[in-house]
Amino acid sequence: MKRRHTFLITMLAFGFAFFYIPILSMIVYSFNESRLASVWGGFSTKWYVSLFSNKQVIDALILSLEIALVSATLATILGTMAGIALARFPVFRGRLVFSGLVTAPLIMPEVITGISSLMFFILMAEWIGWPGQRGFTTVTLAHITFSMVFVTTIVQARMLQSDRSIEEAAMDLGSHPWEVLRDVTLPVIFPAIMSGWLLAFTISLDDVVITSFTTGPGSTTLPLLIWSKVKLGVTPDINALATLMVSIVAVGVLIAGIVMNRAEHRRQQDEQMAFRANG
Repeated sequence: MKRRHTFLITMLAFGFAFFYIPILSMIVYSFNESRLASVWGGFSTKWYVSLFSNKQVIDALILSLEIALVSATLATILGTMAGIALARFPVFRGRLVFSGLVTAPLIMPEVITGISSLMFFILMAEWIGWPGQRGFTTVTLAHITFSMVFVTTIVQARMLQSDRSIEEAAMDLGSHPWEVLRDVTLPVIFPAIMSGWLLAFTISLDDVVITSFTTGPGSTTLPLLIWSKVKLGVTPDINALATLMVSIVAVGVLIAGIVMNRAEHRRQQDEQMAFRANG
């Protein structure tokens, strides 16, 4: 047992080191004085100053954040609706087709999804004249299509684990279905909805393949800009940009974790109070 415990601890430490040592080295070298990203020339913050004065990077960052916010929000709304429908209505006409259409982007390569989205927008432009050009709208629609499946999967799994008797009890007490959805179902699955939103936001902010097929001139997102810069070699300003992105994501995940833990704790307290009152 002791050998097994030591082996598991060793493999766990190796796994964490494999993932996080490169990130830590990138953060350290973002404060490098040298213009060479892999040669330490002393501590300096000049690359952060240079980064914030780069209009191209700032514009790409703002565009990426706008696309991620809109696509994550709409994907969460649609994915939550689909997840609730699949979990609470196990039998309805066309369920198999609906479920297949929802989960199809999950099993298809991103290249296929990008090409399909590109062909769709080209055909729509020929038939009805929309979209006039590819950019914010086309990228957002493609991201919604791709990320909605992740929200649906998370919400559906949470719905299947939740106690349906609470919803039935609310309806027995006179609540309408919409009131049950608002007052019971959504608070119960709120941590899953928040997790789905964060995942959809991260997928949209990080996407390169689908975005490269659906974007157009003047609509370069931050991942595409980084990809184009990396082709010429990694520079310290790219390390600084990546460090800021890691920091923002880490803070966002921390805040979301605190909010979800408080919501889950509050929900458990409400359930305990309800059971005590009924008992």
